[in-house]
Amino acid sequence: MTIVIIALIAACIFYGISIYNRLVKLKNLVQEAWSSIDVMLKKRHDLIPNLVETVKGYATHERETLDSVIRARTQAVGADSVQAKEAAEKNLNQAMMNLFAVAEQYPDLKANANFQQLQSELTSIENDVEKSRRYYNGTVRENNTLIESFPSNIVANMYKFEKSPFFELENIADREVPTVKF
Repeated sequence: MTIVIIALIAACIFYGISIYNRLVKLKNLVQEAWSSIDVMLKKRHDLIPNLVETVKGYATHERETLDSVIRARTQAVGADSVQAKEAAEKNLNQAMMNLFAVAEQYPDLKANANFQQLQSELTSIENDVEKSRRYYNGTVRENNTLIESFPSNIVANMYKFEKSPFFELENIADREVPTVKF
């Protein structure tokens, strides 16, 4: 009888260790995924001043739009939490939509090779951000599910593991209205 009790206690201890290790692994995956998003957003933020300077050469009287993009970029660079970054990136996306709307009014700008290259790079970075965001949100989902599920929630609460926030960011390209010309 004591062997059975010792075996049950040992099984519970090993199960608890297994859950703890899985929680640590998922926490590290969430941090790694966030780091990937952060790198992509930094690339995006570094590209935006070049884009603004290119537009500035063609659309000098669109100062308010250009300033709003710079302010939104500064806010996005300075955001330090997932929620703050999410809000700042949404503002930056809106400012970038306004910038591209201004660019539509200048055919010479739209035809400029530098502008086209910057726009292409930005689209590529936006796609990378989207992929990184999906990976991050997937790891957050797994982490949060384990933290909330029984019996792993007991181990998570004992060691103060916390749920991670999701990162929702709209892609500029998803919101653009397609142009149909006949």
